[in-house]
Amino acid sequence: MKAAVLYAQKDLRIEEINRPNIDENEVLVQVKASGVCGSDLPRVLGTASHYYPNVFGHEFSGIVDAIGKKVTHVKVGDKVSVAPLKPCHQCESCLSGNHALCKNYSFIGSREFGAWTEYVKAPSVNVVKLPDEISFIQGAFLEPVTVALHGLFLMDFKPLTTVAITGMGTIGLLTLQCALLMGAKEITVFDIDEEKLSLAKELGATHTINTLEADVSEQVNKITDGRGFEMVLETAGVPATELLCLEIAGAKAKVMFVGTPHKDFNISPKQFELINRKELMLRGSWMSYSAPYPGKEWMLGAHYLGNGSIHVEKLVGRVVRLEELSEAFEDIEARIINGKVMITFD
Repeated sequence: MKAAVLYAQKDLRIEEINRPNIDENEVLVQVKASGVCGSDLPRVLGTASHYYPNVFGHEFSGIVDAIGKKVTHVKVGDKVSVAPLKPCHQCESCLSGNHALCKNYSFIGSREFGAWTEYVKAPSVNVVKLPDEISFIQGAFLEPVTVALHGLFLMDFKPLTTVAITGMGTIGLLTLQCALLMGAKEITVFDIDEEKLSLAKELGATHTINTLEADVSEQVNKITDGRGFEMVLETAGVPATELLCLEIAGAKAKVMFVGTPHKDFNISPKQFELINRKELMLRGSWMSYSAPYPGKEWMLGAHYLGNGSIHVEKLVGRVVRLEELSEAFEDIEARIINGKVMITFD
């Protein structure tokens, strides 16, 4: 089968590799659409790959091509997505439903070959059946949708609250839509890109703030009548927005850190004191799983995509063939592409 194989930093080659064999508890999926995640960028453009050669791709959908003899919940021909985490299901974290905290895990698309190829195998428990009415590109968005939902679930998100979301990348725009579905009263979003802010407004944001151009404190005070936001979600993983969340949060607010920073940053005593003075509740969110595995995030995400509640079409920056992937990474690095790159297969 054809695959995009990374041999070294920026050395992505299209070549033939062996199609995987499955055991009695596994499913073979013919990949139809596979996304490029932000976490793939330092692996391809940097040196963050666990090993070489490697095949990435953990956001994908496809058709069940074959099933092991013990697999019963899907059949050949079903439209599916796949939860990429492969936890051990035996450790204390797994048995308590905290599969993302498993220390004995593998991961499709980083620690083992993923979906930038024509066929992928996965444990049957990881395979999630998709509604027939959604497209394969929509189905490939299920994994990032679950990341958004997981953060909201962990912070015990409440309806009729004032919400702030920093960063209007893929996760931020999906978090915006999920928070609206879960009953947010008003949502204010923050970014430095007017195009992304405009899309956020189209997708339901109440207010948008460009942090490069606006007096942020003045606008936040005006929007919240000086109270700050009740629920704050950080999805950019940028030092400036990680710290901004502490400033825009109101008294007793909940702050959820979803984005992963890739640079060091310092927090001043005055900034840290905001946590104490406001009695903020801070929490981090990692991946997107709960019990029974892979969790309610995956079931609800598939439901939302199926009934059209979550819109992903305008989050796509470019659709490419596998052979065009290297060029797409060049354009990502040059900041020519604004949005998710999605690979499609015939």
